Amino acid sequence: MRALVTKSTGSWYEVLADDGKRYDCRIKGKFRTKDIKTTNPVAVGDWVDIMVEADTVPHTAVIVQLYERRNYIIRKSINLSKQAQIIAANLDQAFLVVTLASPYTSLGFIDRFLVTAEAYDIPAGLIFNKLDLFSEAGLEVLEDYRAIYETLGYPCYEVSALRRTNLEAIDTLLHQRTTLMVGHSGVGKSTLINAIHPAAKMKTGAISDWSDKGRHTTTFAEMILLPEGGRLIDTPGIRELGIIDIEPQELGHFFPEMRERMNDCRFNDCRHINEPGCAVLAALESGAIATSRYDSYLSIYHGHDTRM
Repeated sequence: MRALVTKSTGSWYEVLADDGKRYDCRIKGKFRTKDIKTTNPVAVGDWVDIMVEADTVPHTAVIVQLYERRNYIIRKSINLSKQAQIIAANLDQAFLVVTLASPYTSLGFIDRFLVTAEAYDIPAGLIFNKLDLFSEAGLEVLEDYRAIYETLGYPCYEVSALRRTNLEAIDTLLHQRTTLMVGHSGVGKSTLINAIHPAAKMKTGAISDWSDKGRHTTTFAEMILLPEGGRLIDTPGIRELGIIDIEPQELGHFFPEMRERMNDCRFNDCRHINEPGCAVLAALESGAIATSRYDSYLSIYHGHDTRM
C-alpha cells in the first residue's frame, strides 16, 4: 500500500497511507543495506510502499519501497559515517525563517540555503520574523537584506508571529502546496506555525540567555496537514548548512546573478576568482553583484565554515 511519510524520529516513521490511516513504520532490513549515502534513507515528504503487520496492536507497518523523489533539500551531515542528511523531499517550495537578532541569521547562511534550493530546483523565499523586535537600525538592515534578495527574484516577507503581522500573506502561500520551513533554533518557526495553524500545537521555547541561541523545541521533522489542503513540513533548528553534491566548477550556476553573466567571461572554464576578462568580477567591481553574495560564493567554493 502506498503511503506518505509525515514524521521521522530516526528509527521510526509515521506515514499516512492510501487507506486514510496512519501507521508507525520501520524500514525493512534489506532496505537499509542499499547504497544510501545519507543518514536517513527515508525523509518526511517521501512516498513509500508499506506492508501492514496484522499481528500487532495497534497495527504497525514496514517500509518496503521508496518512490523516486521529485526533489529534496539536503545538507552535509555532521555524522562522518554518512555523507548527507535529507531534510525533506518532494517540495513545491521552501522558506527560510530569518531573524536579525535573538538569534542572528547571517547572510552566508541565507546564501547556503538558497544555493541548495537552486541546485535541486525548489522555489525558495525568506520570511523575516520577529518584526516586533526590530529597532530603527534593525529595520534599515532589513531593507538592505531585502534589496539584495528581492533583486535576485527571491520573495521576502516581514512578519511577527507574536503580533500576527502579515500572517495572512504566509497562510495564502501555503494553500495546496507542500512547503518546507527551516531556520536556526529560536527564529520562531514553531510559534509562526502555531499562529497560522493553531491546531498544529507545536512546542515552543525561549532563547538561551547566555548564548543567544535558540533551544531545540522541534526534535524531529514533521508534516502538518493544513485545512486548505496544503502540507507544511517543520524541522528541528539547523545550526549548520553544509553544501554537498555541488562541484566547485558548477557552483556559479546556482547564484542567479552569476549565472546570467558567466557566458560573457573570456574563458569557458572561468572560476570567477582571479581570471582576466571575468564578467562576474566586473559586475562585482561595479556593484551589480553584492559583495556579501560573492563572499558566500568564495566560502562555499573553498569549503569553508558551514555556519557562515
